[in-house]
Amino acid sequence: MSGPLAGIRVLDFIRVLAGPWATQSLADMGAEVIKIERPKVGDDARGFGPPFRKQASGPPATSLYFLSANRGKRSVTVDITKPEGRTLIRELAAQSDVFVENFKVGGMAAFGLDYAALSEINRRLIYCSITGFGQTGPHRHRPGYDVVVQAMAGFMSITGEPDGEPVRSGVPIADILTGLYATSAILAALYQRERSNTGQHIDLALLDVQIATLANQATSFLMTGVAPRRHGNAHPNICQYQSFLTSDGRIIVAVANDAQFRRFSSILGMVKLADDPRFQTNAGRVENRENLIPMISERLLQKSTVEWLSDFDRADIPSGPVNTLEQVFQDPQIAARDLVVEFPRENGDPVRVVANPIHFSQNAVSYELPPLGLGQHTDEVLAQVLLKSESSIQALRDSGVI
Repeated sequence: MSGPLAGIRVLDFIRVLAGPWATQSLADMGAEVIKIERPKVGDDARGFGPPFRKQASGPPATSLYFLSANRGKRSVTVDITKPEGRTLIRELAAQSDVFVENFKVGGMAAFGLDYAALSEINRRLIYCSITGFGQTGPHRHRPGYDVVVQAMAGFMSITGEPDGEPVRSGVPIADILTGLYATSAILAALYQRERSNTGQHIDLALLDVQIATLANQATSFLMTGVAPRRHGNAHPNICQYQSFLTSDGRIIVAVANDAQFRRFSSILGMVKLADDPRFQTNAGRVENRENLIPMISERLLQKSTVEWLSDFDRADIPSGPVNTLEQVFQDPQIAARDLVVEFPRENGDPVRVVANPIHFSQNAVSYELPPLGLGQHTDEVLAQVLLKSESSIQALRDSGVI
């Protein structure tokens, strides 16, 4: 069964993570994704290691960072500094539905591959530009990296322990969220094209996305003028909604309403807490958390994580262990949801990656192609899509265009 985006062709002119995350999602949903890379060098992320995938022989090993965001694509190497290379890209764009790029502002225009130029040859083309700071504004020409954006957007100011330093997310959250916004924007533009028969330019900035996803924290500041502070693993607006030590590890307890707090207090053998006027409402618990949390913490130290989880499950209290990744991938729930995809061994270790979390009732998510080797599909794409002959492909290779 083909994916819902079968028949859609995407040109992935992207490096590192935000854009590749978007185009990988489109590939998972059935789109044909052609990744354009620089000859001999490729996507910068190929070298983001260690760790690298172990290979018995052949080309240099590829970083596991790269493998996380590039399944389902075909790799074509083209040198766009050469006129013949730019011609190839225009020919491919003329036969594509989506073009995704993350060059600096004005970078693609310098090669005649910007939206204005390509829309002249394909008015149905949806062109998505991903940059650090967007196509407008005083910072538009600055390079944008995830950690810089996390800092500038204020994300780090609300992440970390109250008495510690600001902390970045353990994953490049600005990149990943921008990739997801890009995916949804592209899908919306494809839907609009069905009615208008024309494409459009999508301008996405990592900084914009990170600020947009500050969610309740940003709204709190905009409405009160008071900057949120760091709470570690605790929630600024809900109590108790945080991690606690047990006798053998850590547990997360997410008590989000007053009925849950009463059941939680009963499980702890501390039902009087729910009758205490200071703790009867969430607002009261937030205001008096410095009195409440030490009492709960002391009690939770008296039993193991597994024992508490069993008790909380029976009382329908939201909770979970603070797992290592080893524990995550041993969880039977993860196996039941098919969250790991393994591609067969090809000249090295098999490739194991995390699956797409979407489950369609009428379509299957596609995992036909493992993360690609640099230039692995150049001849194939030029022959199949552009109908180039073997001799013309060889001539392009001899001249260093591909």
